[in-house]
Amino acid sequence: MTDTEPETIYYTADVVLVTDDGQIALVERRWDPFKGRHALPGGHVDRKERNRAAASRELFEEAGVQVDPADLVRLDVFDEPDRDPRGRYVTIVYLARVPAGTVLTAGDDALTATWWPLTSLPPLAFDHAEILEAVADKIV
Repeated sequence: MTDTEPETIYYTADVVLVTDDGQIALVERRWDPFKGRHALPGGHVDRKERNRAAASRELFEEAGVQVDPADLVRLDVFDEPDRDPRGRYVTIVYLARVPAGTVLTAGDDALTATWWPLTSLPPLAFDHAEILEAVADKIV
């Protein structure tokens, strides 16, 4: 492949889910890449699905939290060519706020879903630490 040939691009959605007392939801990945590492809830956009709807669906599937797609606030787009070892991935990241005490339930792609203090996060999969750094002023 040359630099001018089109490449396959995968389209994803991720959610920064935070509580009013400064906790962030992270899921522990069930599969490679980064099996066992923590990540923001998110995943692939299905065929004929809008990105915002995918973010809401993935949040529910991975962390058990239902947020109406209309209530998700778009934060940014992340498209660094090497952000995912599986290929070229472009993600739109959304913010959702929920009350402290909201229960998380790990779903299909997650081993666990846990609240973490924004000030003390574990090592994160993919570029999720960089995403959180880039949007930090919008989530506090």
